[in-house]
Amino acid sequence: MQPTMEINSITKKLLFNTIRVDTVLEDGSEGSGTAFVVSHAHARGAHTFIVTNRHLVDGVRRGGLVFTQKRNGQPAFGQRFQLNIDDFPHAWFMHPDPQVDLAVIPMRPLEQAARDQGIELYYQVIDSRLAPDAATLRGLDALEEILFVGYPSGVWDQVNLMPILRRGTTATPIALDFEGRPEFLIDAAVYPGSSGSPVFIYQPEGGRASLGRGKFLFAGVVAAVFFREEANHLVPVPVPANNAGMVMGSEMIDLGLVIKAQAVVDMIDAYLGKWAE
Repeated sequence: MQPTMEINSITKKLLFNTIRVDTVLEDGSEGSGTAFVVSHAHARGAHTFIVTNRHLVDGVRRGGLVFTQKRNGQPAFGQRFQLNIDDFPHAWFMHPDPQVDLAVIPMRPLEQAARDQGIELYYQVIDSRLAPDAATLRGLDALEEILFVGYPSGVWDQVNLMPILRRGTTATPIALDFEGRPEFLIDAAVYPGSSGSPVFIYQPEGGRASLGRGKFLFAGVVAAVFFREEANHLVPVPVPANNAGMVMGSEMIDLGLVIKAQAVVDMIDAYLGKWAE
């Protein structure tokens, strides 16, 4: 029997905010990572985009974006639609600053490609207005509860096409720029495949958060994980799409590097300024 679940809470909606990215790299190895859907209101109207890390897109021979199909306005659990994109890197618009590990692609042509095959896509968007402004950031505590969504080490419920929800806390104050960059650290189990995961400050009040109750903010995007390569030497490494190239014996210390949400907004504004659909 087709499983059903009422999509009636923030966290249930987040299950459909992410999109799995399956890639074949130039060396033939396979990888996976996470992307997510953002809507952004602009002077010329609202636009919807898929956001992921630049390093998940670079050096990829071909990539597939895995969606859940839509039936009668509801998700068709387990009904998969994979949109394959050849010459994957060229489909994406990179953040204008090459040091910012972000890439974006507009949703409209992807939806049209699916529609041409008679498929409607089900997804939930994160409104870019949920990205905290400077005043909101200043009002946050040094330690905040966070939630992130994605496909750690490629793990997911592939029967129902569900991502994995994980929790943690901020590890550096989000109001500050860690090491002078628009980033902060989280204390959470970040693994390969978590790259591109959206991160939310999430503090439900009375068990369920909403915009009026509790706290729910789009905080940023997972980009790297810290490894201990040897005694007293820690290095932040972009969370790879596959396990290849990882130093065996290096140890993940459950610290993730997160690019702040404002960088996503800036990238979309740069795209719209250049390409406006």
